[in-house]
Amino acid sequence: MNELLTVFGVNWKLLLVQGVNFALLLAVLTYFLYKPVLRMIDERRQKIAEGVRTAEAAAVKLAEAQKKGDGIVGNASREAELLVKTARARAEEKGSEIVKSAEARAQGVLADAATRAEEAKRQAIKESEKEIARAAMLAAEKILLARSSLGEGGRGNRH
Repeated sequence: MNELLTVFGVNWKLLLVQGVNFALLLAVLTYFLYKPVLRMIDERRQKIAEGVRTAEAAAVKLAEAQKKGDGIVGNASREAELLVKTARARAEEKGSEIVKSAEARAQGVLADAATRAEEAKRQAIKESEKEIARAAMLAAEKILLARSSLGEGGRGNRH
């Protein structure tokens, strides 16, 4: 075999030293470069997996929060509708009460006005009767005075 290597021009001692150098280089590169790079790749893989788990958990929490928010909004909407209905019912009741009260006041004012009008009418009739009585008395006086002056004038002519 030694002849075969010399025929091809290979020095076996040099080949052995290059093999040892290669093995040593391979060991040094494996220890200082390959293992740290693999460690970094594993750490990155773990961080990415952790990030994916965190994102999935966040998505689940977001979905729960959205469901909860939708429930809260739905409840608030129903409560608001109930409050609006209650407020409208109260407003209608209050409006009815105000209208009834106003009608009662109006009836009272009309009744009071009718009573005052009736009283004013009576007063006017009494005043009219008094005026008619005065006018009748004045007329009677004038007639009596006129007759008495006629009667005196006629008596004076006859005597």
